[in-house]
Amino acid sequence: MVRSPRGILGVVHLPAMPGDPNAEGDFDAMVAHAVADAQALRDGGVDGIVVENFGSVPFTKGDASCPLPPHQVAAITRAVLAVRDRFDGPIGVNCLRNDAEAALGIAAATGAQFIRVNVHVGAYVTDQGLIEGNAFATLRRRAALAPSVAILADVLVKHATPLAPVSPEDATKDTLERGLADGVIVTGRATGAPVDADLLRTVGSAAAEAPVYIGSGLTQQGADTLAPLCDGAIIGTAFKRDGQVRAPVDADRVRALCDVVRPRLRG
Repeated sequence: MVRSPRGILGVVHLPAMPGDPNAEGDFDAMVAHAVADAQALRDGGVDGIVVENFGSVPFTKGDASCPLPPHQVAAITRAVLAVRDRFDGPIGVNCLRNDAEAALGIAAATGAQFIRVNVHVGAYVTDQGLIEGNAFATLRRRAALAPSVAILADVLVKHATPLAPVSPEDATKDTLERGLADGVIVTGRATGAPVDADLLRTVGSAAAEAPVYIGSGLTQQGADTLAPLCDGAIIGTAFKRDGQVRAPVDADRVRALCDVVRPRLRG
């Protein structure tokens, strides 16, 4: 298993870019947005940063039939390189909705240390339609391009419902033992929604020695209950000004939440 980052991973939500329905600026403005948020995350003391194309709604499935368009892959690459120039810790890539191939390509080209895959195994009904995991191709592409890049994969991911019922235990074990992910992520039902403590506890038990991350909704109020059940947390919304997902990252909020969460993480 490839070594996964631990601790608190802040998210750089890229704004809509040219070609997206909500685009307001050019590619240079998108990169400037990424740099500003990354610097606030760095100043607030995160352990790692995830760069994702959050503003590019509606998202493509990201599979072979409908991959990310080339200009988005190029733009995300620019953003990751800009973040890397200003941050020395681990950097990850998430190509929404589920383009693991593009994420691996960007990681290989930029030196990023990990990727996030929403649907790594199984099949889920989502607002993009039916998304099927493709661990077979993802693991082989990693071996060819970036063998040291960790794969963090969601279990029962937000904004999605499994095509057939599956228990959290089985979903976790399939992701790790059959999909060979390096760590698993547990989310609430939607962006910014809190994680259920019982679900997190169940996934943690099934994951055994593999790292487990909270992937949404962690706040200071939930830290005492949730942080001791995981090895790391991916935090986006709670780091933003006034806790608003489309606002800029606030370094003071980052620092305050890191101070509460970090000492409570297990391990």
